[in-house]
Amino acid sequence: MGQVAAIVVAAGQGLRAGGELPKQFRRIAGETLLEHALSAFAKGPGVDFVQPVIRKDDLVLVRTLTVGLNVLAPVSGGATRQASVRAGLEALSSRAPDIVLVHDAARPFASADLIARAIDAAKKTGAAIPALSVTDTVKRINDAGVIEATLDRNAIRLVQTPQAFAFPPLLEAHRRAVAQGRNDFTDDAAIAEWAGMTVSVFAGEPGNVKLTTPEDFARAEAIQSAALGDVRTGSGLDVHAFGPGDHVTLGGVRIPHSQMLTGHSDADVALHALTDAILGALADGDIGAHFPPSDPQWRGASSDRFLVFAVERVRARRGRIAHLDLTIVCEAPRIGEHRDRMRANIANLAGIGIERVGVKATTSEKLGFTGRGEGIAAYATATIRLPWD
Repeated sequence: MGQVAAIVVAAGQGLRAGGELPKQFRRIAGETLLEHALSAFAKGPGVDFVQPVIRKDDLVLVRTLTVGLNVLAPVSGGATRQASVRAGLEALSSRAPDIVLVHDAARPFASADLIARAIDAAKKTGAAIPALSVTDTVKRINDAGVIEATLDRNAIRLVQTPQAFAFPPLLEAHRRAVAQGRNDFTDDAAIAEWAGMTVSVFAGEPGNVKLTTPEDFARAEAIQSAALGDVRTGSGLDVHAFGPGDHVTLGGVRIPHSQMLTGHSDADVALHALTDAILGALADGDIGAHFPPSDPQWRGASSDRFLVFAVERVRARRGRIAHLDLTIVCEAPRIGEHRDRMRANIANLAGIGIERVGVKATTSEKLGFTGRGEGIAAYATATIRLPWD
């Protein structure tokens, strides 16, 4: 069997979870649901193409979130899940994969084993869905809330995604459904059944939960936090001297000043200290080891790149950043009015909420090189969480 594609559907409003953004952009363990879902397929076994399907209004945000992820350019979905899946199928039609997996971004914890089982099941049967057995007693009730029957739970399953199919017949089924005015299917298995395909079932996973309500998110966050039980703390220190210029860059924010900081890169002492703090928590060297001043490619480089590099090292180990704390020591410029912009920028670079970033400033009471106005020092602490080895 040839190539495998995955469609990740994230085109809904999803506001029942609370907050101002659709639920696919809510964060769990430092990443949005969409990032979790896309990463599972982009980094998982046997998937050649990953096609995000999103709302048109979310295009800029999704492009930002998917930087560095091996996924296709997102396409706009429709008013229903069925329409969104079809948009993904049509986008993949020129690539003509043999197998397609259809997954909801609201299920962010699909494991590599589940994805592999989905691919194997589709190769064997042409259409297969993951499902869980029902352990509770199931009743059918009428509109008045009166029980009509007790159902045989042995014949009932709870259905999940990713649902897996041979690509050509699923695309044809979607096209037929639209041509015949059918737009009421709630999952792709239902369309496949309607089109005459035989759909088999393979074992789902209890952890492959769908997050819908605020309570779902709270439980998921608690589970993820428990799994990331290896809590590490690292510290960082950086200093740079003043030279001729008209501004300094601190925390990625340009601040007017009568001098500028000198250094091989942009001399952002704040981001340098934070980078070293994160690398220290990982026991992964320091900024000089990864970006040596002797290397000309880093001359004048934006320090954003250094911090993002350290953050990605945490993610590569399936960890997350819990908190970043920064103290800037200088007589001038004044930091207070720029504090929140620095916090917001650092939070964005680290992929965490602004409430997890602390920025403080102090003078050294005219003592030392900072007291003499010769430069700026920055001290940083990073707290990260890693899974136990």
